[in-house]
Amino acid sequence: MSRIDETREFIPVRIAVLTVSDTRSLSEDRSGDTLVARIETAGHILSDRKIIRDERQEIADQLRAWSQSPDVDVVISTGGTGLTGRDVTVEAHRDVYEKEIDAFGTVFTMVSMAKIGTSAVQSRATAGVANGTYLFALPGSPGACKDAWDEILVKQLDYRHMPCNFVEIFPRLEEHKQRTKG
Repeated sequence: MSRIDETREFIPVRIAVLTVSDTRSLSEDRSGDTLVARIETAGHILSDRKIIRDERQEIADQLRAWSQSPDVDVVISTGGTGLTGRDVTVEAHRDVYEKEIDAFGTVFTMVSMAKIGTSAVQSRATAGVANGTYLFALPGSPGACKDAWDEILVKQLDYRHMPCNFVEIFPRLEEHKQRTKG
C-alpha cells in the first residue's frame, strides 16, 4: 500500500497553473485558486499562473513554453476537458505530449466516481510528459481540482511517497534524448 517514507527529504516541485476559460478572470478563478492553495500548502513552488482562452493553439503554445522552461517541472491546467465544442484542452495537451500517462485519466475517473457517480464519464482528464515536464489537464470545477490534487497529485508529486512517485523519475524523463558513445 502507498505510504510516506519519513526518512526521505521532501523535494519541492516548481508548478505552473493554467486556467482555460473564455470568461474567467484571475479574481474569479476558483479552480486556479484551489490548485494554488494546495500547491503552496504542500510545500511546492508556484512558478507561474495564467488564464488562456479556449483556443487549442494558444493552449498548446503555452504548454510548450512552460515545458521548455527550466523554471517549470509540472504544469496543471484546469478547464476545457469536457465534451462541448469549445472544450479543446485535451487536444492541445495531446498536441504537446511526447508520452501520455494513460492511467492518470483512469485513476481520476475512479476518484470521481466515488464523488459524483456516473457523471464522471463526462470528464476527459489526461496527463503526459513533454521535454521532461509533467502536464496534467483537469476539469474546470474546484471540486475536480480538489479531488485530483488530494487523491493523486499530492502523493505522486511527493518524493517521499512510496512505493513510487513522479518526482523520483524526473532525471530519467529525457534519457531517450541522450546519445551514447559508440
